[in-house]
Amino acid sequence: MKYILKAIFIAFVITSCLSQAAAEDTSTENIATDPRISLGLNAAEKAEFLSEMRQMLTSIQGILAGLGEKNPNLIAESARTSGNRMARATPDSVRQKLPQSFKDIGGPTHMMFEELAIRAETDDMDMLASFTSELMQQCLSCHAIFKTD
Repeated sequence: MKYILKAIFIAFVITSCLSQAAAEDTSTENIATDPRISLGLNAAEKAEFLSEMRQMLTSIQGILAGLGEKNPNLIAESARTSGNRMARATPDSVRQKLPQSFKDIGGPTHMMFEELAIRAETDDMDMLASFTSELMQQCLSCHAIFKTD
């Protein structure tokens, strides 16, 4: 269990650091060599989209806290925040611009949050930690492919 939590924590820290480094490096050289696909959002859409991404990170933090505290209610509550309700609340202007390849990752990711909320009722903490690791892999995959410019 400790190994799984440590691995999840390390993945989260690395993702956070990489995201921060990418956000801080706005040089022309970095922009020209960033191979990720731009989602083509305008300023208002980008602000909304990034707000949703921050909420997903908040959910992950709550899930990790729930795992650490062995609190399945906190895990479920945190996971639901980034489940289907979030996906349905995405503004149409943003949704229409998202490529199918983004939706192919995003939709299942929201479903994984929902599944985690359900699993929190029955699964042991090791299984929940393992599933959270799979969920984080979805997040990492998406962030490796797409950018908001």
